[in-house]
Amino acid sequence: MTEADSILPRSLVPRIEEALADTPAVLLVGPRQSGKTTLARRLAREGMQYLTLDDELTRTAALNDPVGLLRGRDCLILDEVQRASNLLLTLKKIIDEDRRPGRFLLTGSANIMTLPTVADSLAGRMETLTLLPLSQTEMRGGSINWLDSVFSREIPRVRDILVGDALRAAVLTGGYPEAVARATVRRRQIWARQYMDAILKRDARELGRIDKIAELPRFFRLLAESAGQLCNYSQLGAAVGLNYKTAARYTAFFEQVFLLSRVEVWAQNRISRAIKTPKIQFMDSGLLAAQLEVTPTTLTTRPERFGMLLESFVYGELLKHAHTAEDFYRIMFYRDHNQHEVDFVIEGKGGQVIGVEVKAAATITGRDLTGLKRFAEIAGDSFLMGVVLYDGEQTLPMGDKLWAVPLSTLWT
Repeated sequence: MTEADSILPRSLVPRIEEALADTPAVLLVGPRQSGKTTLARRLAREGMQYLTLDDELTRTAALNDPVGLLRGRDCLILDEVQRASNLLLTLKKIIDEDRRPGRFLLTGSANIMTLPTVADSLAGRMETLTLLPLSQTEMRGGSINWLDSVFSREIPRVRDILVGDALRAAVLTGGYPEAVARATVRRRQIWARQYMDAILKRDARELGRIDKIAELPRFFRLLAESAGQLCNYSQLGAAVGLNYKTAARYTAFFEQVFLLSRVEVWAQNRISRAIKTPKIQFMDSGLLAAQLEVTPTTLTTRPERFGMLLESFVYGELLKHAHTAEDFYRIMFYRDHNQHEVDFVIEGKGGQVIGVEVKAAATITGRDLTGLKRFAEIAGDSFLMGVVLYDGEQTLPMGDKLWAVPLSTLWT
């Protein structure tokens, strides 16, 4: 299964079709090789032309004569638009002259909407949706959105159990279609290294405007080692000879190309959220495993590595559910001065929250509930449920509003 040949259903399709029905332009963003081009072509309306800015001639025309490139093109798929973001200003004028919905379907391997000029020029004219690598739900034929379900107080039933070695294999594989298509850990990690090499050599110069490319691999490896930990730019930068500002800029670049996220800490006061130190979370556990050179063999000697990878795996799955859910959800974490922690806090409409702890073990003890109980006290009436996702098969009550829930419910 490659990006070109993948026929798996994608959970984002209904959201894309809704947007195309009432919005002139839809921008589909996400990491390279997540399946954007395949999906865009699959959803193309009759008569839609296709242009990719990965083609050197097309990109040159876009940079030098954007008006000429788009003249006379009524409906268009424009692929990898971040490679000539100036084209979007021309697109604005075309849309203002004819605001029919569904005229333009764009894809981008970087979050160009973080650029102020782009965001301002297309406000109200374009809807942006995010396509991440394949979710376990998509790969296993599930249909339930985990977040919509638990916020309705319904924990999904387990139908496709993955525990033990099978769960570890899924975590080490991740969700990139090209990685999933490879039969062995070695082949997947070779792909992942070449994937990262391409991003560091091309996107870092074009998007991040980073000249000292030689420093990036070491810094990215350091970020991988820090997955799931607080993001201290001074400490991270000093470890590889970078200052605070450079470390922050490099991290922002990796976030812009959808390799990792900075996750906010939950606090009842929203101002406090903005000023507290975020955590670093990788979006794909397979890519993280390749960076850390983790294999089933190394997990036998360093089992603590699996906990880090499993947390990244769950974060990626929750994020994919958030992007395809009926309602809007924010994913955060909780940590207080007494070192009580909850891996993930999901906030829904009206400020309701669910706490999620991730455990690699097949059994749950009272200690595993400490952070959730403390969080429940702080959240008060906003606290809807606390869930410990674990490597087991049964959903069990663990106290007032607290549950032990199999990880496999994430893809039921």
